[in-house]
Amino acid sequence: MGVLNVTPDSFSDGGQYGDVAEAVAAGIAMAATGAQWVDVGGESTRPGAARVGLETELERVVPVVSALAQAGVPVSIDTTRAAVARACVAAGAQMVNDVSGGLADEQMLSTVAGLEVDYVAMHWRAHSAHMQEFTMYTDVVDDVARALSHRLEACERAGIDPERVILDPGLGFAKQPHHNWQLLHGLPRLLAIGPRVLVGASRKRFLGELLDKPEPADRDVATAAVSALAAAQGVWGVRVHDVVGSRDAVRVAQAWQEAR
Repeated sequence: MGVLNVTPDSFSDGGQYGDVAEAVAAGIAMAATGAQWVDVGGESTRPGAARVGLETELERVVPVVSALAQAGVPVSIDTTRAAVARACVAAGAQMVNDVSGGLADEQMLSTVAGLEVDYVAMHWRAHSAHMQEFTMYTDVVDDVARALSHRLEACERAGIDPERVILDPGLGFAKQPHHNWQLLHGLPRLLAIGPRVLVGASRKRFLGELLDKPEPADRDVATAAVSALAAAQGVWGVRVHDVVGSRDAVRVAQAWQEAR
C-alpha cells in the first residue's frame, strides 16, 4: 500500500504535492512500480497534529481519489470521518483506512457496512493531538490484540463482512518506541485474530531513534527490512512511502519462504 498524503503537515511527505495533478501523477507512479493500493489521506495523523475541518479534508482528497480511480488505480481513503469515506467511495475508492477503527465517528462502521468495501481498523486510543498521553500498557501485545478483537466484533455487529476487515496494530499511535518492537515481534498473536493484518511502520520515529536518523526520508532501508520480516510472518500488507524498496524486500521474503 503506497502512502499518498495530500496534506501540508504530514510528518514525511506533507506539502510534497503542490496540486491535484502532481498528487495523481505520484499515485499512478506508485501503482506502476508495485503498489497494489494507493492510500490517499487529507488529514495528518502524526503525533501532535491538529484536526482539519470536514470541508477542507473533502477538498483535498475527493479530486485525487476520483482521478486515480479513473486511471484504474485501486484507491483506499485514509480518514476517520464517515462523510469523507462516503464521498470518496462514491468517487471510486474501494477501501476505507480508518486509524480510529470506527471510534472517532460513530457513523463510520454502519457507513462502511452500507458501502460494502474493505475496511482497515487500526488500534487507536485518542486523536493525534493527545494520543501520546495514552502510552501506558500492561502488556502491549495482549492489550492491542484484545482491542483489535473488540474492533473486529464491532465491525461484525455493524454488518461489515469480517472477510472485508483488515486489522492494523497502529505502530507509532499512542505507543512508545519499545512498544512498536514488541508488537512487531508479537505479530503471530495479532495474525491469530484474523483475517488480515496491515503493518504501517514506514519512516516512523521508532526507526529513526534506533538508527539515529532524524530525517524520515532516511529510514526507507529500515522500512524495507520491516516489510520483509512482516511479509515472512504472513501479514496481508505493508503501508509504505517507498514502494519500490518494500516491493523488492517483500519479493525476497516471499522467495525465501517458498524455497522451504
